[in-house]
Amino acid sequence: MAKLYFRYGAMGSSKTANAIMVRHNYLERGQNVLMLKPRLDNRDGETTIASRCGLNCECIYIEDLEQYKVKEYDCVIVDEAQFLTKGQVEKLVHIVDVDNVPVIAYGLRADFQGNLFEGSQWLLAWADTIEEVKTICWCGKKATCNARVQNGRVVKEGEQVMLGGNESYVSLCRKHWAEGLLKP
Repeated sequence: MAKLYFRYGAMGSSKTANAIMVRHNYLERGQNVLMLKPRLDNRDGETTIASRCGLNCECIYIEDLEQYKVKEYDCVIVDEAQFLTKGQVEKLVHIVDVDNVPVIAYGLRADFQGNLFEGSQWLLAWADTIEEVKTICWCGKKATCNARVQNGRVVKEGEQVMLGGNESYVSLCRKHWAEGLLKP
């Protein structure tokens, strides 16, 4: 029986690298995998998912999912799932419950202000299995918060979505995120 998995973590917790490795494991066993990402995420190119550690693979946009016969795949993997809409998460639920294909979605749980993303909210509500991909703060404690950084300072105002990597975001424990403390 297929399941919907939501694997979330703070920035830099290797979510994308994990997604690409899970894909590799399926392919190594001769199985078919459909890799998806939202159209909003165009940092690595239109049909590429890339991790900070250098792993990458081809993908399609979730917005183009209707063009594919999902039942022909052994697994569907979604990167940057926080950017999904409620309707897109409902489609993932349908893939699991009706098409009987497992779906593994990777994404952030909350934004730089500590608010849930729409996709994450519905994945947390509907996923069969929720798993945290862990990383650490500079202090060594578990990092659960995504701090947006501008001019060397933590900022807590602005649009919810601003694409960026290490130049724009740092993972912090809740205490240091609240304090806006990027280093000792």
